[in-house]
Amino acid sequence: MGAPWDIVTTTTVERLRDAGCLDPVAEANELVGHAADASTLEAWVERRLEGEPLAWIVGRVRFAGCDVLVDPGVYVPRPQSAEVARRAAALVPAVGRRVADLCTGSGAIAVHLRDVAGATVVAVDIDPAAVRCARRNGVAVVQGDVDAPFATAAFDVVTAVAPYVPTAAMRVLPADVQRHEPTRALDGGVDGLDVVRRTIDSAARLLRPGGWLVAEVGGDQRGGVGDALAAASFVAAQWWFDGDGDLRGVCARRTTGHDR
Repeated sequence: MGAPWDIVTTTTVERLRDAGCLDPVAEANELVGHAADASTLEAWVERRLEGEPLAWIVGRVRFAGCDVLVDPGVYVPRPQSAEVARRAAALVPAVGRRVADLCTGSGAIAVHLRDVAGATVVAVDIDPAAVRCARRNGVAVVQGDVDAPFATAAFDVVTAVAPYVPTAAMRVLPADVQRHEPTRALDGGVDGLDVVRRTIDSAARLLRPGGWLVAEVGGDQRGGVGDALAAASFVAAQWWFDGDGDLRGVCARRTTGHDR
């Protein structure tokens, strides 16, 4: 690449740091490590300085131990969503192993469940760009809404990272996210639960009795999500939180007919 690697990396770190990147060292290593030559690196750094997601620039992201391709325009899987993948993997039974991944995006969760848990995964997303990207990741995916025409009571686990940001909160998201990432993958309506409620209803239809829904939610949504789960006859809800005590997700089991 011309100049010694360490000098190029140091210079890139400084440029990213000056632009306000939160982790300039890690980002510089990603950019330098993937760029084929100096001109590509310079173009990539300029794109990053304009706020374009790093995953779009290098074309991939590391997610829950798996390499996932991410195309420009497709929602970038977040580190916190890896907990959905890990918890779902732990719930995949030894027999059956069938999973439906709703709002799959790039297919990151489906990739993890396929490669780590050995599950047979089918996925759905309404965004044609996301569908193309998920297929590049080897995911069996259909384009459609969360009430996709999958067989009733055919799945052991359903996963979902549906849009759950309340519309009013969209304006306080980082400027780069507002400017670049797809609004449809983030905006969940007035209370953030428009699509989440529909994924819960869809999961109730798709799951076998005793099957599990694993979904990402956040903010102050525990009450609304809990009500939706109860209305759809889910039980045994297990909520999880991040290190700051903020809600991050829920697992809940479809009733078996023997639950009290």
